[in-house]
Amino acid sequence: MTADLLDQRDVPAAMAGDGEAYSRLVARHQPALAAYLWRFTRDRRECEELVEETFVEAYLSLRSYRGRSPWSHWLRKIATRVGYRFWKARAKQRSVAGMSTAAWQRVAQAAPRELDAAEAAEAVHAMLARLAPRDRLVLSLLYIEQCSVAEAAGLCGWTQTMVKVQAHRAKKRLRKLLAEEEAER
Repeated sequence: MTADLLDQRDVPAAMAGDGEAYSRLVARHQPALAAYLWRFTRDRRECEELVEETFVEAYLSLRSYRGRSPWSHWLRKIATRVGYRFWKARAKQRSVAGMSTAAWQRVAQAAPRELDAAEAAEAVHAMLARLAPRDRLVLSLLYIEQCSVAEAAGLCGWTQTMVKVQAHRAKKRLRKLLAEEEAER
């Protein structure tokens, strides 16, 4: 039986108060949700907290699920909001540490074969962390998660035009940051 069919059975049961049904939903979707939320933080503990927060918010909002799309899509939309709020809180705290100029130069100058995937991912994550949460969200959805403009709009609760405009502005700001890094070298 596919995950969507299992969800169609477990979601109504969870709505009716069946804790075991909700546990099955959590177990079924937790790995994919954790992988998705890893994009919002590179810290294992924080990622686990985001996953937990997403499932708590989903549970508290379960009655609002209408079943027009798969439960996994609805859950991902909640996860996007949770991750975005996390970025906004971090931006307010100004506790996001960027990559040092020396480390960025090493990554920028390295040939693709000299970098491992984890190091490249950390470099991208560090550069995106320097952007405003709104810019970071749209670029992450479009270019890391490879969402279409329509999918990104659905996840963010924006119009497709807003996604396009925000992406254009975010790319412009990212180019400016990259140029500043290059000028410092």
